[in-house]
Amino acid sequence: MKHLSVVAGCLLPILACAEDARQMASLPPAAQESLRQEMLGNLVALNEVLTLMAAGKVVEAGALAEAELGVSAMGKHRSKPFDARPGPHMPPAMHGIGMDGHQAASAFAKAAASGDRDKALALLPNLTGTCVACHYSWRIR
Repeated sequence: MKHLSVVAGCLLPILACAEDARQMASLPPAAQESLRQEMLGNLVALNEVLTLMAAGKVVEAGALAEAELGVSAMGKHRSKPFDARPGPHMPPAMHGIGMDGHQAASAFAKAAASGDRDKALALLPNLTGTCVACHYSWRIR
């Protein structure tokens, strides 16, 4: 951990000066907040999935992934006012990456539901890869 804080301390000033080349997705403030809250929840869910996988609880990891991140989790903002719903305000390419993420989570969940740890692990990077692709390509502020 000591080395990590030294590295972070050296890199943060460099990163702060680097120009942000990500594309801007202009969302209304309420949609930005909904998306921010959803992304924070997704981080927690992903961490829980990884923790379950590390503990050998493959089926449980799959169930959690489907419920919190998979296709089953789509539509969380459906009942909110239009300005608080991120999806309709996203550029199509950004929205597409999000849809890919839900589908990757469901594919992982399906493999994990079978109890096949190796197959589930092989699919996990598809899920995290969509997270990386979106956060590397898009920003809302």
